[in-house]
Amino acid sequence: MHSVADRLAPVIRQRGVESYDITFAAMRAFTDARHAGTADEIWIVEHPPVYTLGLAADTSHVLDAHDIPVIQTDRGGEVTYHGPGQVVVYLMLDLRRNHPDARLFARELVHRIEQAVIDTLAAYNLAGERQSGAPGIYLSDGPAQGAKIAALGLKIRGNGCTYHGVSLNVAMDLQPFLWINPCGYEGLQTIDMRSLGIEANLQDVQQTLTQFLIASLFP
Repeated sequence: MHSVADRLAPVIRQRGVESYDITFAAMRAFTDARHAGTADEIWIVEHPPVYTLGLAADTSHVLDAHDIPVIQTDRGGEVTYHGPGQVVVYLMLDLRRNHPDARLFARELVHRIEQAVIDTLAAYNLAGERQSGAPGIYLSDGPAQGAKIAALGLKIRGNGCTYHGVSLNVAMDLQPFLWINPCGYEGLQTIDMRSLGIEANLQDVQQTLTQFLIASLFP
């Protein structure tokens, strides 16, 4: 018989390179099937090029998709881009496990996820910061100050279970970000770690971000 601590330890799944629609369907299926004893899971994935739209997204923010698939999702937020060279971590969490009013915890959850990204960037000697009213992480200094390097979007169901998550740009073709208004902001500069002089292995950044997320979300 498993102890409560065993049951509640997050399961880490490395899904490799996977089409967004497959991952999206799998997240929903996992959340549909989970119950009070289901362990939380953290999924690490890299997607082929895709634009995803949040529930409130204005499709006019997709300026020219250039044959990149555009997929409607059920997360919060506007349009974003996922592609090769980007760390994507999805968080299948049951917030009511430790927080009876899960929706009140949502803001704190976002804060903790953002902190994990800030800590990851700091591990590579990069300085990131939050911007009020604009989830995600932005560079806090240097020539690219204000550029967005990480995006965040979540779905929190009425039962307190979450999916979707966070993406961090490591070594990408940044051109597709120019074909949208990222997160609904016209002219928002998007950047990656490589453009800032950081030659980091994608798998290393995946593991670093995952460990900081675990430390932040499962203290």
